[in-house]
Amino acid sequence: MTAPIWEVGGHSLTSRLLLGTARYPSLAVLQQAIHASGAGVVTVSLRRESAEGRAGSQFWNTIKELGVQVLPNTAGCKTVKEAVTTAEMAREVFETAWLKLEVIGDDYTLQPHPFLLVEAAEQLCRRGFEVFPYTTEDLVVAERLIQAGCKILMPWGAPIGSGQGLNNPYALRVLRARYPEITLIVDAGIGKPSHAIAAMELGYDGVLVNTAVARATDPVQMGRAFGLAVEAGRLAYQAGAMPVQDLAEPSTPVTGTPFWHSSPGRNP
Repeated sequence: MTAPIWEVGGHSLTSRLLLGTARYPSLAVLQQAIHASGAGVVTVSLRRESAEGRAGSQFWNTIKELGVQVLPNTAGCKTVKEAVTTAEMAREVFETAWLKLEVIGDDYTLQPHPFLLVEAAEQLCRRGFEVFPYTTEDLVVAERLIQAGCKILMPWGAPIGSGQGLNNPYALRVLRARYPEITLIVDAGIGKPSHAIAAMELGYDGVLVNTAVARATDPVQMGRAFGLAVEAGRLAYQAGAMPVQDLAEPSTPVTGTPFWHSSPGRNP
């Protein structure tokens, strides 16, 4: 059994990859992709599964069989009341106080509504939830969410499902530097394993991926690729990346070289 490498929300996990469960071609493919990725946390939308008539039945049984930590979310909610009501239902159905809090403020970018998000987080933290708020990289909103009681933040890399990667690496880097003790997980917009590596190299604690795996030609292989990418990015961050510089620096020292080869047609 793999040893735990990450403590988050009172749980010990063996992977820093979180995987969404929507839009897979089948439950069998979903199950195989989760296994291949090594993800220890999966997100589940109560509203989506209820709409498809699967909550608590075959879908939920499949998730429970995997033995992974479930992170219910409030996807589709646009008001505080909707989010809080959905959260309470999810806690009962999925038997966990963990909650990925989403309160959407814009239908086109699916950007979180900063004011309603903070209000909902305040209420849910008081009700005993471990709130994982889906937010932007805004420092002021981050501070308000922390004051509300959130110990974990999930800033977006780019709009949900866009596959654009990290649109604002500078802001994400500043957020990481400002809150070194807060668990930060990049959520949304991750399209390729290289995007996940970039997020982890910034020092982020984890990455949540859904569409990039679910809509891949081979979701199982892509799940494995993301699992390896997150691990590689974390190792690179811990190892310490070389600084960027403007000028070249030879990797092989020239001091003490006994001779230079002459150019063709010229005397040495």
